[in-house]
Amino acid sequence: MSERTIARQAIEAALGAYNPADPSPWLALALDRAMPMDDGAKLDLLRSQASRSRQFLLPFVRPLARISIILVQLLRTLSPRRPNAPRLLHRLLYFGMKTFLRPDANRLILRHFNAASEILSFVADNATPGFRPDIPALRPRCLEDILDNVFLIHDLNIFNFVIQLNQELERRGEEIRPRAKLDFSAISDAPFDLAPMPDGPLNFIDLHTAIEAYTPVYALLLTDSDFWRASNSLQLDETVGIYAARLIDREDYLGLISNGHPMVPYSTLEAGFRLMLHGLAIEMLHGFLRRLKANRA
Repeated sequence: MSERTIARQAIEAALGAYNPADPSPWLALALDRAMPMDDGAKLDLLRSQASRSRQFLLPFVRPLARISIILVQLLRTLSPRRPNAPRLLHRLLYFGMKTFLRPDANRLILRHFNAASEILSFVADNATPGFRPDIPALRPRCLEDILDNVFLIHDLNIFNFVIQLNQELERRGEEIRPRAKLDFSAISDAPFDLAPMPDGPLNFIDLHTAIEAYTPVYALLLTDSDFWRASNSLQLDETVGIYAARLIDREDYLGLISNGHPMVPYSTLEAGFRLMLHGLAIEMLHGFLRRLKANRA
């Protein structure tokens, strides 16, 4: 039995067997090979998207979450910097992830920080050889690791990366351009080494519902500036995508990016949905770079 057949049977076991009279859209997406994405991450995402939690809980959570964001924004007009409790925020995130989130959702969240760190390192290694922006690499392996303000640092990293990278390019009098020989050392070959995720009776919430539910909590426990920056960092998907596309001379890749135009920010009410697109963009770019590395090895 071929490796591809074994993989297909695992997918059908997770998402349902193929029935020509009633084909599953999730199964079709899982078997499709058009998008350059890690197979494990793709299956985790589709499991989460196909869950009953997303089907039945998300439609109720999303409008309540957006109303809550509006109320928090009204509060922020009176007190833009208070409350400011990032450590409490991360304790609540940790508790919710450990207690309520599905294992596939938790894996996707931890994968996201690892993949994003590798992408930024790849861009720096090739755009400005010998220079590395002064940002911490985020490599959470287990849920406890997020208690070190990982979500907030992730948002800070992207803006600091763009600023420091372009300062260095300006100092050198250079621009990002295609490289004949790319340095792929920052892009790992093996799956990320993640600890087993909690899988108790309450671990049933899907990724999308969790993101929508936590967005107003994020807005409440961070300053107005921190939340605005976190929301609008999502549109830098386009910026980092352009950097990578220029280096590999494949600007057609940019058609896969939905979050764009960072100079015209979207409403923070849409942050939950755009965060899902952000996660997908990171996974596709990371998967594309892994595939390119393998092909050039």
